[in-house]
Amino acid sequence: MTGIKTSGEKNLMLFSGRAHPELAREVAEQLGVDLVPTKALDFANGEIYVRYEESVRGADAFVLQSHTAPINQWIMEQLIMIDALKRASVKSITVIMPFYGYARQDKKHLGREPISARLVADLLKQAGAHRLMSVDLHTAQIQGFFDGPVDHLFALPLLADYVGGKVDRDRLTIVSPDAGRVRVADQWSDRLGAPLAIIHKRRDPNVANKVLSADVVGDVRGRVCVLVDDMIDTGGTICAAADALFEQGAADVIVAATHGVLSGPAADRLKNSRASEFVFTNTLPTPGELQMDKVTTLSIAPLIARAIREVFDDGSVTSLFEGAH
Repeated sequence: MTGIKTSGEKNLMLFSGRAHPELAREVAEQLGVDLVPTKALDFANGEIYVRYEESVRGADAFVLQSHTAPINQWIMEQLIMIDALKRASVKSITVIMPFYGYARQDKKHLGREPISARLVADLLKQAGAHRLMSVDLHTAQIQGFFDGPVDHLFALPLLADYVGGKVDRDRLTIVSPDAGRVRVADQWSDRLGAPLAIIHKRRDPNVANKVLSADVVGDVRGRVCVLVDDMIDTGGTICAAADALFEQGAADVIVAATHGVLSGPAADRLKNSRASEFVFTNTLPTPGELQMDKVTTLSIAPLIARAIREVFDDGSVTSLFEGAH
């Protein structure tokens, strides 16, 4: 006999950073596992220290961290967590980023700019990640930035089924807030059997998050309009889009987006917006001041848990979305 045989049992272990522990707990509950006890702290100068409090040798590790504010701290913490796992002899490392930080910087608009989304992928790979998992990447080509498998999960079925279940579908019109979201809006239209409209925006090239004008292409008069986007940051663009729809005679506006980044003036803008409801998933934690009646948060945890299970069982993540598009 040559060599030594082992039982060969696989071992799934789920790890959470400190950015969004509520989501990690929900995912763990869905999987029927406990989060691995982890000691994580900040030194006085801001350096981060991480240590796992049980053996992880030979495990299939899933490291969950959503890149919320302060975004650079949580990306660095995730890199340190990956490095600790690599040095502790895990078998594989799957990095789960429900929200992928720097995803908006996915190409050069002007000379001498970085492509920071690629840099983040390179950092994760260098730290020791074997696989990435994320929800609704800002653009699909980000999958090609990482040299390894990337599981791109979609929140569309969750969001669309929620909206479709509470509104008369005969009155619905799906609205893309800009030309870049038309494909996603088209998928919403197919799923809910609703017509499509588009808002044509002219941005100020010198001021971030500033839109100069918005024109509606399509008939929205008397319709319940669903504005769909991948993320809402300061809320200025989406609230201006809602105003443009009301000016064209829309009966109501519902906003649906996967990622509620909700920075700076977002709370006031959402509160004062004429849109009746804002629907997000919990890929990012909802700031306390935004826990109001018109903000609905749907849990993405069941989807992430099912994807983790498929990866661990060598199944098909794609199968989770067949028929969804």
